[in-house]
Amino acid sequence: MPASSTIVDVSVATIQGQLPEPVVFGDWIMKQREFVVVRVRAASGHEGWAFTLTRDGVVAEQIRKTIANVYVGSILEDRARTFTTAWRRSLASHCAGVGLRALSIVDLAVWDLAAKIIDRSIAEFLGGSNAPMPATAIIGYPPASVDGERIGAQVRALSKVGWRRFKAPIAPTMEASRERLRAARAAAPDAWLGCDAAWMFNDVASAADFARSISDIRLGWFEDVFPPGDAVQLAALRKAIETPIAMGDEQGGSYYPQALILAGAVDVVRIDLTCMGGITGGKRIVDECLRAGVGFSSHMFAHVHSQVFSGWGFTDCPIEWGVPWTGVDPYADSLVQPTIKADGRMQPLSRGPGFGELLNREWAVSQPHDDPNDILKS
Repeated sequence: MPASSTIVDVSVATIQGQLPEPVVFGDWIMKQREFVVVRVRAASGHEGWAFTLTRDGVVAEQIRKTIANVYVGSILEDRARTFTTAWRRSLASHCAGVGLRALSIVDLAVWDLAAKIIDRSIAEFLGGSNAPMPATAIIGYPPASVDGERIGAQVRALSKVGWRRFKAPIAPTMEASRERLRAARAAAPDAWLGCDAAWMFNDVASAADFARSISDIRLGWFEDVFPPGDAVQLAALRKAIETPIAMGDEQGGSYYPQALILAGAVDVVRIDLTCMGGITGGKRIVDECLRAGVGFSSHMFAHVHSQVFSGWGFTDCPIEWGVPWTGVDPYADSLVQPTIKADGRMQPLSRGPGFGELLNREWAVSQPHDDPNDILKS
């Protein structure tokens, strides 16, 4: 008879979240947002859940093939050792990319399970508490159709209900990007405003020219300027412009964030626990940033990051939210939404247990999905 905290099942489903229209960044065209959902079950009957974007990777297959069999039969209290075992058993695939994404999401579900068994929120389980935190609205989606007038109206409406931080993706053209950012700034003159370049630039000169052309906007940061992999190029851009540089969405793994830090390439390291090691592996990234005196900020997945960073004591870490049903994150749109106070801080989403409710079954089964174990329906 297994102990009550023995993991007896790891199951996974994928959901193709439908978008109001395609999200287009040059050759990167998203006609849907695909998510992977993990359920981890203990012998006690308790369940832990987690979700993330697949980014078109075979995340579910990786979990079924190389990760689930490591976790099934393990003890919750040994979750750090189990994570390391799974990581080291397939370092070639689990140290970065799809493999690390798959391992990360299982780790988060295991932590959710462990917290639920003792009826604690994740924040409490990590030794802290759920606290109000700064919230950033991801505006300007879908980027191909939202012009300056619409983004200005969006910012004005959000400002009226308390939002004080905004981040807009780059538009299909540099002219349209400048128009949108200026409209957002005019709508909220004193707000924090960032720009997500979505890896659309290829060289320092063009990126620097764009940044200088909007220096009057006072960007809080210029994010994900170049495709991942060239810290030296990013460092050259950082030296060439005054706007702070943020980098790291969807990266993690081998030499992250060491390469960015050692090259002097960033002002802010972006952290996404759903693809960078979960709670077990992700704390290393935070610790490296603290040792180097480099800032850090979380990427999307507010239902996870608000609790973890609050639990770790980083209650000033901004938490990102997509404007609901605009195409940023339809899975998160189906879950509980934030309450924003006049100071721009979101109130705690859930006080437990675990991460709170991370599955809206009605929405999940309404989307195209692959659910061989019926975890979305049961």
